[in-house]
Order: sequence, then C-alpha cells, then structure tokens
Amino acid sequence: MSGSWKVTLPCTRDEAEAIDAETLADAVLMTTEEVADDRERWRLDAYVEREPDESLLAALRTLAPSAGDAEPRIERLGDEDWVTLSQAGLEPIVTQRFAVHTSAHAVEAPKGGRAFLIEAGRAFGTGHHETTNGCLLMLERLAATGRRLGKIIDVGTGTGLLAFAAMDLWIGAEVTATDIDPAAIEVARDNAAANGIRAGSGTDEIALIVADGALSEAITARAPYDLLIANVLAGPLVSMAPELAAIAAPGAAIVLAGLLDTQVDEVVAAYAGCGCSLVEADRRGDWTILRLTAGPVRFVPAAPPDPRGRDGWALDL
Repeated sequence: MSGSWKVTLPCTRDEAEAIDAETLADAVLMTTEEVADDRERWRLDAYVEREPDESLLAALRTLAPSAGDAEPRIERLGDEDWVTLSQAGLEPIVTQRFAVHTSAHAVEAPKGGRAFLIEAGRAFGTGHHETTNGCLLMLERLAATGRRLGKIIDVGTGTGLLAFAAMDLWIGAEVTATDIDPAAIEVARDNAAANGIRAGSGTDEIALIVADGALSEAITARAPYDLLIANVLAGPLVSMAPELAAIAAPGAAIVLAGLLDTQVDEVVAAYAGCGCSLVEADRRGDWTILRLTAGPVRFVPAAPPDPRGRDGWALDL
C-alpha cells in the first residue's frame, strides 16, 4: 500500500538524545518528551512513505532498545507528503520582533516587526522548534546592543528563516545562507520569494549556496563574516568549529543552536580550542543556544585542509 505512515515507539531520554535526524535515510525521525503522572517519558516517531516492514521496525528497535518487546504503534496517515505531515499543525511563534507562521495559522507581525510565512515542508527549522525560537531571541538581543554587522552567514540554513531575520535586523548587511542539502536551498529560495526577499549577491539580497561545510570557495570568497549562525546538531557544531572560526572576522559573533544542555561543555570546548569565547547561554527546555565571540586572530586551514575535523588547522598569526 502506498501513502505516508507513522511508527511510534517508547524510548528513554538518553536514547532520544543519541538519535540523529538523519540516522535512517528513508524516514524522518522525531523525539518528543511527554510528562504523565509527574513522570518524564519519551517517544520516538518515525515518518515514512511506505508501509513499515520488519527491517524498518528492527532498525527503530535498535535506536530504542529500552522499548523491549513493546509493540510499535503503526498509523497510516494517507497520501499527503510524509515530511510535511511530520511537521503539520505547528502553532505560530511570536517574539518581540518577529512572528513565524504557516498559512494555516496566519498571524500579524508584532508592531514595528516582521512576520514570516514558513510552511511545514521538506526542510527543517520552521521556527517552531525551541532552538530556532531561541536563535531569533538571541539575534534580537544582539541587534539591541546597536552592533553593526557587514557580513552574515547562516550555516545549515534549512528553511532560510534565521537568515531572513538577520536581514531584517541588519539592513544593508551582506547575507549568505548555506546548506549541504540542495532541497533545503530550494525550499529557502521558495520561502524567500514568499516573503518578498530577493535571492542574489547584493546587499539587499540573500545569497543561497549549496555547500558541505563552511569552506567551499563560494563561502570563503565572501568571508570574513561578522555574524555566524549555525542551528544544526551538536556533532556537526563540534566538527565545524575550525571551519567557522576560519571564516569569522576577529571579534565576530557566533550563534550556535541544536545542542542539548548535556552537550554544552563539549561544544564550548571545541570553539575555545579555536580561540572563541562564550558570551552567553540561553536555556530553552532541554536545549541551549550559545553566543560566542571569535578570537582576535583568525584561524586558517593548513594544507591540505581537513574540513571534517580539527587536524590540519593552524592559527593565522
């Protein structure tokens, strides 16, 4: 049978924290915390576009071994897009400056602010997740200091939302949005058009770049950046620390998200090793948003560069 399906298994918090959204290529994985009878419970939801078979169920049990012999809950959702269904029903979020909504839950912009239409779809980062919400607030606080920024990059942009918000906060800045997934960049391009934002390389346009990491020629050609945003996962944040430090201007602001509270020390240590210092940490639920400052000297890759680790990096003195 064709259509979209959802498989649900109970899991522990440790299992939920260990799950990478890209662990299974044919499924969208989401973990959710539930509180019942004052007890913390977690569940794993897998959205797939085919009827679940034993191989898929076995793979999910590997991710949630605590489920034991519990029968997974399997639901047929219909013929709609399976990833869209996984994010459907998201309520708008509203900060002091921004409102983020889908067409099904339209809201007005805050007074003097901006509303962004971001449909649930194939790229994550709709703004309804605590990490993206926290990033918006972090950017608002940074802008409130009166700091002027000339070049901004959003690495792992997803829907493009954080790059759009940065363009609104720092009018005239040169803004770049990049993602490893070409589909995400196409979604960001569509979202830009839906929100009246032009794609291009000018100061009033957003440059959309498909790139694996932050050291592609198209990205380094626009460096150094005064603000770097990366709302991804803790693992990529750690591995990309030398890359982001390499393209950061001395004293640049670096906003990082997608990490759990338990992963803060590891991420901060990785960036400290590249000369970056922690300025503030904003906890939202189980997630933490960090703002760091790049060191007074820039990191550059030694030859040959290793874009996935810290080996092969040196200080530019």
